[in-house]
Amino acid sequence: METAIPSQLAVCVSQRNSRVSVELRGELDIDAEQLVRGALEDALRGCTDRVELDLSRVTFCDCSGLNVLMAAHEQAVAQGKTLTVRAASPTAQRIMDMTGTSLLLTGSRPEEDTLSGEEDLQAEVTQLRRAMRTRPPIDQAIGVLMATFSLSPEDAWDVLVTVSQNTNTKLHRIAEQLLATVQGEALPGELRPHVAAAVDALRSTDGGPPE
Repeated sequence: METAIPSQLAVCVSQRNSRVSVELRGELDIDAEQLVRGALEDALRGCTDRVELDLSRVTFCDCSGLNVLMAAHEQAVAQGKTLTVRAASPTAQRIMDMTGTSLLLTGSRPEEDTLSGEEDLQAEVTQLRRAMRTRPPIDQAIGVLMATFSLSPEDAWDVLVTVSQNTNTKLHRIAEQLLATVQGEALPGELRPHVAAAVDALRSTDGGPPE
């Protein structure tokens, strides 16, 4: 079964025994949020064991898209089921790595990890709560960039990701530093040129935000 938002995101769902597979193709952003949330809720209701996500054909993923995946993962844990990402495009993998949610969503663990079942579940819940706490600062930081530089949500997200990549710093750390400026603190000197360069790069492209 396949449903889609034209030219943006397609969702393909298939079921085999106790497992439901959900493939997402295209842009996983705020416009696709309702479609993906509904599809994942249906998938969790329809499975008795686990839901596997295929993000290998996701061409764009922002914070709102990741939020939907995290919320679905939390719902799965509450139902005693699992929801894991079995394949991811470089774009999808990048946001999971930068937000520290890759291990949680992929379900992979080091070979030397010998936690008991109870300890394993406790560790997963702890990591989930930690990941969920990083979401509001990122969303708020996007708002700060939008207000400061007259950016769209998509452009503000691109600036945040670019700065994170160029400084090799987790997204939520960059977000925390940006939010501190609202309280009157100066943006760290090593961060300022990276933010300015990312904004200038957007404005130098066709259709970029106005000065």
